[in-house]
Amino acid sequence: MWKDRLSGRSTPSGAPPRYRSQSPAPRASSHLAPSAPYTQRPSLSSRSSSLSLISNQSTSLPLTTHISNGSALKHSLSDGTAVNVANPLDILENILGDQAVHEAKRISSTSIPKERGQIEDLEVPTSGDFAGLSLTAFAEPERWEEAKNKHAHAHESTALEQYQTKRGAFEELHESINACDDVLKSVEQYLANFQADLGVVSAEIEHLQSRSMKINTRLDNRVAVEKLLGPAVEELSISPAIVKKIYEGPVDSQWALALAKVEEHFQSLEDTSRHANKAKAREDISPLLNDLVNKAIEMIRDFIVVQIRALRSPKVNAQIIQLNTLLKFKDLYKFLTRHNSKLAEEIIRAYINTMRWYYLSHFSRYSQSLEKLKIHVMDRNILLAQTDSSRRAPKESPASHDALNLGNRKAALKPLGQSAIPAYLAEESSSTYYIDVPFRNFNIALIDNASTEYSFLTEFLSSHSFHQVSRKFAEIFAPTFEIGQKLTKGLIENNLDCMSVLLCIRLSQSFAFELQRRKIPVLESYINGTNMLLWPRFQIIMDMHCESVRKATTSLPGRVTAALSLTGSDSSKQSAAPHFLTQRFGQLLQSILTLSAEAGDDGPVSSSLGRLRSDFEAFLTKASKGISDAKKQQRFLLNNYCLIATIISDTTGKLAEEQKTHFEKLKQSYLGGS
Repeated sequence: MWKDRLSGRSTPSGAPPRYRSQSPAPRASSHLAPSAPYTQRPSLSSRSSSLSLISNQSTSLPLTTHISNGSALKHSLSDGTAVNVANPLDILENILGDQAVHEAKRISSTSIPKERGQIEDLEVPTSGDFAGLSLTAFAEPERWEEAKNKHAHAHESTALEQYQTKRGAFEELHESINACDDVLKSVEQYLANFQADLGVVSAEIEHLQSRSMKINTRLDNRVAVEKLLGPAVEELSISPAIVKKIYEGPVDSQWALALAKVEEHFQSLEDTSRHANKAKAREDISPLLNDLVNKAIEMIRDFIVVQIRALRSPKVNAQIIQLNTLLKFKDLYKFLTRHNSKLAEEIIRAYINTMRWYYLSHFSRYSQSLEKLKIHVMDRNILLAQTDSSRRAPKESPASHDALNLGNRKAALKPLGQSAIPAYLAEESSSTYYIDVPFRNFNIALIDNASTEYSFLTEFLSSHSFHQVSRKFAEIFAPTFEIGQKLTKGLIENNLDCMSVLLCIRLSQSFAFELQRRKIPVLESYINGTNMLLWPRFQIIMDMHCESVRKATTSLPGRVTAALSLTGSDSSKQSAAPHFLTQRFGQLLQSILTLSAEAGDDGPVSSSLGRLRSDFEAFLTKASKGISDAKKQQRFLLNNYCLIATIISDTTGKLAEEQKTHFEKLKQSYLGGS
């Protein structure tokens, strides 16, 4: 019976008690409930109902403690006896007695279906306290309502007392809540403003994205156009820095680079101007580019003229200006030649006149300095068979001044690495020299300067042909060559030293070989002119030697005289020793053969030696006839030829071998008869 009333009076889960709605204060938490005389009942299971049976406590379980579907109860029953939960049978036995217990066991043993919301939600007290009522009275509605009202009144009184006690805390809480509401309103306003700002920013971002897409599209279009128009624009445009450098900057390496850029643009414009389709931009830039080219021509003209004027300064080294300035900026003259050939020709004409004056003045002074050197006098007394010379030879001809002996003079034929003697040393020297010394020094200086000048002209005038460069070189050095040939002619004109003349010939030949090695062909005419002065003079001197021998032969009587023989008139006292002219002839022959050891043109020397040898052999043959004894005659000839062969035995070369073979045959011919 009580079971049905309980199920019909059960309160839905989570619904608050009716008396809570009449309270003006907010719902208090569970810790505000009075602790006495009500005690908190232990929880039976998760299936306990939210209905509060009037017992020792008046509050119902919170909504969050209700567990739907009784899943926890099933789990609790299946798991065994619940912990800290009183046995229901013990409670019934305490209330109803043993008979009720047996009846409860019987009912529980039968399977009675349970309706959800009735028994599951019934809150069964865990003790025998039913608010001071018996179970029968507890089950009656009137008594239940009375007990419930009494219990609610007690709870309200307790709650009111608690409210009065904690009124200040509630007021502070109320003020805190109001303050929080104000803060939340400001935060709400701030968030609303922030949201509005975000909307504006979002709109701006969308605008920027749209603008960025447009800019990217324009950029792509410009890149595509730049690929097509870039080369043409680069070909036409000239940097303002280049224009400023050409107009204002000094002529230096950077200026030359800027000029190269201008020349590149000008050539490109010239090439495209020949086409039928002419761009308007090319027509617009052409006058400006021509003005820039004219300004560059003016700057180049002034620069080269300044350098040419510097060459006329006293004691200036022209090679320094040529190498460090003119050759360094040789492209400037090329630019001038291409754009104003007439002005370029005038400038090179000024350079030619300046350098002609430069070399003429310097070599004139150097020639005068070399003419001040003391030269050995070689007159007719040094001829091979000069009678007076033969008498005075032992007294007046020291070994250092033996015209027929080559000595160490061959050292002059060494490679031309040794530089020429300076002019001031030549003027201050007190030594005496042979004519080959001034000849060698002047020509070495001339060849070195001419080689440098020709190399400079070839490189500086690279746009000119070989014949044009050769003509300009000849214009520069023609007066200087005349000075050299005049010096050579003055040295050999009144000198009968055939060794020095032949030595000058060998030097001239070595000069020619050196010029071939340096690839300087423009001095060939000068070398040939010098040789045309030396070879005839050598032939003349050799002819004079032959003439002296013939005169000596003619002056010989049928017998030996004291002037030409060391023997007496008595046949027993006549000597077969070599004649003293044989020693001189051998020295002369040995010197000529030594200088001809490496020569390729033995014709003039061989013919001259052949004539001199024939005349000397004729002299010895006639001299031997002055000896009465025939065997002594042969011995005399043998001794003379043996002396000659001994003197020339250390010579080399084709001509030397011919002479040695000839005298060996003569020795053998007279050796058998002696």
